[in-house]
Amino acid sequence: MLKILSTIAVAGLLAFSVAGCTTADQRVAGYGVGGAALGALAGGAINGGKGALAGAAIGGAGGALVGAATNNNSNRYCTYENRYGQRYQAPCR
Repeated sequence: MLKILSTIAVAGLLAFSVAGCTTADQRVAGYGVGGAALGALAGGAINGGKGALAGAAIGGAGGALVGAATNNNSNRYCTYENRYGQRYQAPCR
């Protein structure tokens, strides 16, 4: 019972930790948490408790890397209109 309550408490803390982040930061954190969860499940199924811990660490790091790679803040393009009414896209100012 204590293990279940501590798991719920940790999940709640993780949810509150990303509440004030930007959307891009929330995406990276979400990928990291998802990767950690999947890694823990896979590691636990393969090698028990120590495997779950290692799987969570590896999955969390991998998920955060994937989330950061899918974040394309540096490639933002905006749509502009010139004085002739033609629309075009260019990097945002």
